[in-house]
Amino acid sequence: MSDDGYVDDGDDGYVDDGYVRVRGAREHNLRGVDVDIPRDALVAFTGVSGSGKSSLAFGTLYAEAQRRYFESVAPYARRLIHQVGAPKVEEVTGLPPAVALEQRRSAPTGRSSVGTVTTLSNSLRMLFSRAGSYPEGAQRLDSDAFSPNTAAGACPECHGLGTVHRVTEDSLVPDPSLTVREGAIAAWPGAWLGKNLRDITATMGYDIDRPWRELPREEREWLLFTDEQPVVTVHPVREAGRIHRPYQGTYQSAKRYVLHTFADTKSATLRQRVRRFLVSADCPVCGGRRLRAEALKVTFAGRDIAELAALPLERLAEILRPSTEGGEGEGHREGGIRESVAATLSRDLVSRIEVLTELGLGYLSTDRPTPTLSAGELQRLRLATQLRSGLFGVVYVLDEPSAGLHPADTEALLTVLDRLKVAGNSLFVVEHDMAVVRRADWVVDVGPLAGEHGGEVLFSGPVPGLAQVAASATRRYLFPETGPGTGPGTGAGLERSGTGADAADSATFDADGGPSGPGRTDGPARGGHRAPERWLILEGVSRHNLTGLDVEIPLGVFTAVTGVSGSGKSTLISQVLAGLVADHTGTGASTGTGGGARAGAARRGGAGAEEDEEAEGAEGPVPVEDREAGVAAAKGLEAVDRLVRVDQKPIGRTPRSNLATYTGLFDAVRKVFAATDEARERGYGAGRFSFNVAEGRCPTCQGEGYIAVELLFLPGTYAPCTDCHGARYNPETLQITYRGATIADVLEMTVDRAAEFLADVPAAVRGLDALRRVGLGYLRLGQPATELSGGEAQRIKLASELQRTRRGHTLYLLDEPTTGLHPADTDVLLRQLHGLVRAGHSVVVVEHDLTVVAGADWVIDLGPGGGDRGGRIVAAGTPAEVARSTTSATAPYLGAVLAES
Repeated sequence: MSDDGYVDDGDDGYVDDGYVRVRGAREHNLRGVDVDIPRDALVAFTGVSGSGKSSLAFGTLYAEAQRRYFESVAPYARRLIHQVGAPKVEEVTGLPPAVALEQRRSAPTGRSSVGTVTTLSNSLRMLFSRAGSYPEGAQRLDSDAFSPNTAAGACPECHGLGTVHRVTEDSLVPDPSLTVREGAIAAWPGAWLGKNLRDITATMGYDIDRPWRELPREEREWLLFTDEQPVVTVHPVREAGRIHRPYQGTYQSAKRYVLHTFADTKSATLRQRVRRFLVSADCPVCGGRRLRAEALKVTFAGRDIAELAALPLERLAEILRPSTEGGEGEGHREGGIRESVAATLSRDLVSRIEVLTELGLGYLSTDRPTPTLSAGELQRLRLATQLRSGLFGVVYVLDEPSAGLHPADTEALLTVLDRLKVAGNSLFVVEHDMAVVRRADWVVDVGPLAGEHGGEVLFSGPVPGLAQVAASATRRYLFPETGPGTGPGTGAGLERSGTGADAADSATFDADGGPSGPGRTDGPARGGHRAPERWLILEGVSRHNLTGLDVEIPLGVFTAVTGVSGSGKSTLISQVLAGLVADHTGTGASTGTGGGARAGAARRGGAGAEEDEEAEGAEGPVPVEDREAGVAAAKGLEAVDRLVRVDQKPIGRTPRSNLATYTGLFDAVRKVFAATDEARERGYGAGRFSFNVAEGRCPTCQGEGYIAVELLFLPGTYAPCTDCHGARYNPETLQITYRGATIADVLEMTVDRAAEFLADVPAAVRGLDALRRVGLGYLRLGQPATELSGGEAQRIKLASELQRTRRGHTLYLLDEPTTGLHPADTDVLLRQLHGLVRAGHSVVVVEHDLTVVAGADWVIDLGPGGGDRGGRIVAAGTPAEVARSTTSATAPYLGAVLAES
């Protein structure tokens, strides 16, 4: 046998020895990686964020497995399946077929549900179609008739949505003491269009200077709700120095304007504005059950399909279990074929539900919309489907299966992964949770740092062997007794790209990376907890599984909100609290995703935040009508001047959006080039140096830098533009240089390199330093948003916020900020978050990482379980106080972490 595992057997020269062997992997930042990985094992891929572990697991191994599969598929069929490109690798041997379970960060539509993702809905519909109890004389319905997503099943009034949007006088006219001229009809548009409607109203003879409540009822009804659109000639009031000619004006009622705008506008901002005037209610025809009446008359076990779909999965299994044996089940007394079908379908449903329950998802219902699920919940739903598939000899490539999991739920996950392995499969898991890594059979550690400083396999072998690799950033978290070590990938080395700029802005930031300023209090939370300055008090919170909840949230400290999956954490913080504070601060329901410098203070969100919120279907802050109904009282809001939400949604959906454009750094860079002598002589302004402007960009690729090549039967590919060779700009623009570099050269620089190159450009220094402080020194300025991980996107948003001037008291809300982060990156992130608290602000995080929780000043633990068994505050106090709770599922795990520290 040769050193690389090949054996001459007289035929093809290779004998399978149970390993997947990779040679010369160069995908993304991988530098000619050679590595051997065992099959039929749980293999953990570790390394700091951006080190290249996903490029190896997904970009190389999974991509190569898929490429080989497509070679066996008929060419025409390839066109119907999404294909990833062929990886940059010399050779991969011993690789079985692969299934990828990634954390898809874009949410499906509102019609997608737990039932559709798991296909439970299909079986449930078939159960009602074939074995349901029909009214006497009713014709049997096809399974499509039990789906709200088909024309055959959807309620004709609400089209299967279950809710209708309507308007009322109260929603359209919030202050009836105002006159029409003063803006009583608040739902009308603002600016000139609103003035036109008021002028038209006056022309038609209505008194627009009389308080609204004093107008006759019939006039109020017509102005708000008429479908008529009369056209009148308006003679505007003359103003000194201006000529106003008569014009033909068309009247539009407030109801018509709101409903048409909400349904037809492409503007997320405008849609959010008119949404404030809508009142959502259950459909009056189907009562919110989404289906036609004939489908709802069919029952099984005494319930219609909408009732069963609304039950937690655990309860649904209890109801179906008596029917699995084929005996006389309640609600269907006909024997023979119907009884046999009921038993078969019930057994299938119950067995699949049991897998979901084992994964800690028993609190979900089949009708739960998928946009309301976390990425971790979605991934576990897909994992449960795979577990039931019975595949053998497959490589499952998983992206952080523990993401969004409470430590108690992680134990159940590991049990399921073991079952997949015992069934004869291999599991390649990209993972940051050290509890999962410790349970692995093999670890592949990539690093030592991120980006161009990573891309090497530091260790590949049984987990204990990593303790001897000093260069590994993972080692000190997996084996705390080894200490920080001295290698380039350990704590000191991480500072190179994480906080290397600490001295650059000492007037604004203190020594360990946090902002300083008025209101600073000393001490990291682990050493001595800060005392709350004030409290936000919410009373009678009712939403999802929160029922009449009273909660006190401290201000001026770092607060961690914990609890098992589905306990109500995100509902309380990301929806209810965010919505209330957004209303109070004037941010509105569209409070975005963390401060983008270009967005301006009024937006309170990243560039394009509202657009991303709309596109991804995320539930976001609670709509106004829900907030009013869901919170009895809120006290202490006056202490908060500003709200910032930082999440892991992408900073953009196209390659044109990148690190430089999102943070506003590119504005400063373009001005530098426009200020050069050569640019001034040619009359080039800053706009000339944007690849989105026709004057400066390459006309061949339209500033993309590459050309998309459609290969019909093969995956589409991208080739560098033949004219600009990837530079994005036309030759004339690239003739302008600054210190010998073109604008394209600067975009190719890493943040670390750009910080040196632009050290004397104040407008760029602050943003670059903020990016380095959150550990993103390895990213290129022009790196497309589509190439960034969720963790990187989140830290970019935080960096954008850190570079801004903060006035007043800001409340920062983060939902699982450590998802996708290596423990070393988590340390860097926490320095910034605790720094914000030291500067006098408040930070509230929903978090499962108990190292983060142990370092918090205050902990609010929800539970005790998920779904109907959750929604209550089990414990609240300092980490040590919560760890002593006898009813908290978090307490024993938190106590163990505190004991180790």
